[in-house]
Amino acid sequence: MQPNRGAEPSEESTSTTGGPVYRAVALQTACHAVNAAPDTRAARDMMAAAIDRIGVQIAATKRTLGPSLRLVVLPEYVLTGHPMGEPLSEWAQRAALDPAGPEYARLGEISRDQNVYLCVNGYELDEHFPGAYFQASVVLDPNGAVVLRYRRLNSMFAVTPHDVLDRYVSIYGEEALFPVADTEIGRLAAIASEEILFPEVARCLAMRGAEVFLHSSSEVGSALLSPKNVAKLARAIENGAYVVSANTAGLFGIGLPPASGDGGSKIIDHRGLVLAAAAQGESMVANAEIDLVALRRARRAPSMENLLPRQRFELYASSYAKTSFYPPNTVTVGETQREHFYVTQRATIQRLSEAGII
Repeated sequence: MQPNRGAEPSEESTSTTGGPVYRAVALQTACHAVNAAPDTRAARDMMAAAIDRIGVQIAATKRTLGPSLRLVVLPEYVLTGHPMGEPLSEWAQRAALDPAGPEYARLGEISRDQNVYLCVNGYELDEHFPGAYFQASVVLDPNGAVVLRYRRLNSMFAVTPHDVLDRYVSIYGEEALFPVADTEIGRLAAIASEEILFPEVARCLAMRGAEVFLHSSSEVGSALLSPKNVAKLARAIENGAYVVSANTAGLFGIGLPPASGDGGSKIIDHRGLVLAAAAQGESMVANAEIDLVALRRARRAPSMENLLPRQRFELYASSYAKTSFYPPNTVTVGETQREHFYVTQRATIQRLSEAGII
């Protein structure tokens, strides 16, 4: 299995001033966690039921919005919920998807039947790292094929490519870290959950031509300017890109009040304007037109507001190159427990404090 590195922007796509105009939806749907399932088989049955339910919702949304709907973004870990202290190996067995498994096959059927690009976020196995899993955002095209596979790079309690960086890059190459897919509906890139708070992730994707950020999230549903809501606006403005952000419509089965993660899915345009936003509950209200003609016109017009081509990366490169905060390559797959991530962060804080940085 190879993480999709994304297609390099073609000469044609980078030279034309035109581009498609289509509709996208951040589908706000409920997450029924598999933590309490009695065994792995029961957990897989719950995941299959979730896919069937989502398939019905996508079909109904397509009938409502019409054939212009070409992009559907699903919430974070929508098929399983998140681990609640389970050992890494147990959660890998219970909730992580096989890249060649039936769940992706069924999702591919849905994307093909509805003629949409479908972005799903979940936990995923990797044959090179047995006993572990990565959190992945995967995009399936209208043929049901995977055109983008992004593995989350920043996580508090799970293994990321950064935790096994040298081996990961030796297997998949550096371009697998920040993939961008050049598609008929624009250059797509994924940002997972709280990574919207890390501007470098979106920036590195924008460096590779990303035009539409697909943000799968499970977050506090609030009308206030929460950290993530502030960050969504900032990532859109500073990169001149759309943000399609899908939140869960409640988290069921983990003991928390379900509405703790419910509502506020939204679509933001390249100017930082919120085009559509959902309230609470399962909803397709967060749908809007993605106008790549306008985006590309704005990106190619000299102006103070056009921030992306004004970036002077040479000024910052040496600071990044000679600085390390959270260290890479700290995980030994098969041996690391969740406490490792707390210990590593504490050690990082101590080191930065002693250096007078924080």
